Order: sequence, then structure tokens, then C-alpha cells
Amino acid sequence: MKAAQVMGYGGFDQLQVVDVDQPKPKEGEVLIRVKACAINNTEIWMREGAYGAGEESGWRPEGVQFPRTPGSDITGDIVEVGQGVDESRVGEQVVVFPFTSTGEPGEEHISDDMSFIGSEYDGGYAEYVVWPAELCYPMALSSYEESAVFSVSGLTGWHMVEQLNLKPGQTVMVTGANGGVGSLNVQIASRVFGANVIAIVGDLALRDRMKELGATHVLSYRSDSLEEDILKANGGPIDAVLDVVGDALFDISLNVLKKGGSFCTSGSSGGQITELDFRTMYLKHIALLGSVLGTREDFRKLMEAVREGKVKPIIDKTFPLDEAQEAQKYFKNGKTLGKVVILP
Repeated sequence: MKAAQVMGYGGFDQLQVVDVDQPKPKEGEVLIRVKACAINNTEIWMREGAYGAGEESGWRPEGVQFPRTPGSDITGDIVEVGQGVDESRVGEQVVVFPFTSTGEPGEEHISDDMSFIGSEYDGGYAEYVVWPAELCYPMALSSYEESAVFSVSGLTGWHMVEQLNLKPGQTVMVTGANGGVGSLNVQIASRVFGANVIAIVGDLALRDRMKELGATHVLSYRSDSLEEDILKANGGPIDAVLDVVGDALFDISLNVLKKGGSFCTSGSSGGQITELDFRTMYLKHIALLGSVLGTREDFRKLMEAVREGKVKPIIDKTFPLDEAQEAQKYFKNGKTLGKVVILP
């Protein structure tokens, strides 16, 4: 079969389309013919070795075993089952829950043995992938492409909002609001939790589209007076921040938070290292939260919200598998609205 594999840490040239053996499902596993696989920042950072602090690594400290097929937002058809899996599952249209873990319910994502598809396991930049049958769920929508955009970004976004304990009518600022996680954060915070959302984007030409997703206000990070713009839009300090940018907007985020506010981050596309004046944090009683992925219960709630139409897929562009390099370059350019999807 064809697969786009990362051959080692480095640039886009390390992602190569090759012919590899089609995998066989082991006990408890199924073989999935991949129909769609959305791109996430995690595939970029895995290839670049950006998860390591001073050294290259993957999600786990021992690093990635190359070659590795990336891709975690996967939908497709079950075409074969391994031992112990009911044959009736052949033909199911499924979406993949993106990691394995022995953690207790509610703590799966923080278990030490959490292992991610596309990093510790071969993922969906391929024509076929194997995965545990119990982690293959019915698609929330009829379209493979549309159902493939929620697994990682949506799960991450849902868990971020859950951690903030947002109340209807509170105001949350969403950074990187036009991206995969950000566009879902806007929808989840506004349409599911009833919050007022200040969406931060680069290009204000996206204003109308962001408001369609549920944003109350849309501001540009390019503004020379962004901090004042945020306070003016809300009529004062805000309740919470959902961040995927990191350093570039960190100071502003803390400055516009009210006393007792919360800052939750799941990414650092605008800088991985920052400076923090602890006085800002403790004098304002600010809660700093880190968030990656979420629980199976988060995933179930997310899929329910998608089925009900509260959270909708946003797809910017699709690419064939042969153009995986071009797809990652387009994605990293950062000017997308929503997700970029590879179609094997």
C-alpha cells in the first residue's frame, strides 16, 4: 500500500510517499481502509522533534521510532477484523479515537502509558491502518471528510473548555481562532457552553465567517492596541482564555483577564518559551491550565454535539496522499480557516 512516512527528525523532505506492506490486524484490532485523515500541528512538531525540551522527542520521552506514518484524525471503513472481534463489524464506517491508554476513566489522557496514533503507532497518512476495535466509533456525520476533522482538534478543544467551567454569558478569548483547534473552540464555547467569544485572528476578512461560527467579537492580533481592543469589546476584563499560540499573546492574555480568571493552553505555535512575572499570576488569582487531548467521555460528548449540529466541520482544503508534503506546507503556512485534510 501507499503511505507517507516520516524518515527522521527534520524538514518537509523527511516526509516521503513510499510503498509499504499493508498491516494485518492482531487480536482485538481491525483493519481500516482510510478515507480521510485531517492534519494537526502534532504531525508537524513530531517531524521537527519539537516536543523535546533541549532534545528531539515525540509524545513519549524515548522519542519516535522511524520510519513512522503520521496522522491521527482518521475516518474509514473496517475491511478486516482480528481474532476476538465480531465479523459483523466489517463494513462499519468509523472514526478513530486517537490514543491508547490504561488510565482510569476520566484520566486516560494523563496516563504515563498514553500512546498516540501517528507517533507511537503508524497513523492515517496511508491507504490502510490498524487500530483497536474498541477505539473505533461510529462516524458522527455521513461524510468521511467532515467526520475526520474532530478527533484531535475537537477532543482537545472540548477538554479545554470543560476545564474552564465556563458559565453562560461569561466571556472567553480564543487565540488562533481560524485554525483547527481554534475554530472548534469558538463553536464549543459559544454554541455548547453559551459563552461570549472574542476570536483573535490575523486577517479581519474572516470576521463574518468567525461570527457565523459563534464569535461575538473578532479582533486581529496585528492590532497595535490589541489589549485595549479586547477590554473595549468586553467592557472590561474577560473571564477566560483558550490559547493555542503561546508566547506571542501570553502577556496580553494575562493582562486582560479579570481577577480569578483562567488561562488554558494546548499549543505554542507563536513561541514555546515565554517570561512570566509571577506577581501577575498570584495577585490576580489567575489559574494556568495545560491541556492535551481529552477523555473518552469528552469524545462521546463531542460526537453528540456534532450529531446535533452544535459543532460543525470547517474544512479549508483537501490534498491527495501523494501531495502530503504540500499539504503540510500549506497547513504550516497558517492562513487556513479550519482543517486541511488528506484523502488517500
